[in-house]
Amino acid sequence: MSRIGKRPVEVPSGVTVKLEGQTVKMKGSKGELSFTVPDVCSVEQSSDGIVIKPVDETKQAQAMWGMSRTQVANLVEGVTNGFSKTLEIQGVGYRAAMKGKDLQLNLGFSHDVVHKIPQGVQIAVSGAKQEVITISGIDKQLVGQVAAEIRSYRPPEPYQGKGVRYQGEYIFRKEGKKK
Repeated sequence: MSRIGKRPVEVPSGVTVKLEGQTVKMKGSKGELSFTVPDVCSVEQSSDGIVIKPVDETKQAQAMWGMSRTQVANLVEGVTNGFSKTLEIQGVGYRAAMKGKDLQLNLGFSHDVVHKIPQGVQIAVSGAKQEVITISGIDKQLVGQVAAEIRSYRPPEPYQGKGVRYQGEYIFRKEGKKK
């Protein structure tokens, strides 16, 4: 039994839900999102909210049950509040800037790294030295993917801690070579 899957997804006021077969469409103040529930799960709307149940007792149905419920809950959260991730840049001369609709990063390479911003994601650069990048949007997967792509250009290294890291991320530091 999935402890997550058993709970119905509550739909707050101001969010409209439309069920079309296995597709759940949500519309709220921030925008519109949809998710197609796998065929091994059934989805229905009740007075408690949206209820997702496995069709049978197979291992795949059990695995998809909790995941589908979480995806639908993320739709509700996205269209009401949205999601955001914050990245910090550490290193001498490392900085970020918006260049038109693209993000330009100076990360110690011989060239600037230009990251194209996908549709549905907003990026803001702040901080005294332009070292804080805030990524926000209504799609949790897309926001996390963009943050991971930006971090992958120069992940934090363990000796000096230079690179792009998530805000609050702990970097295990190593001691350098000894004579």
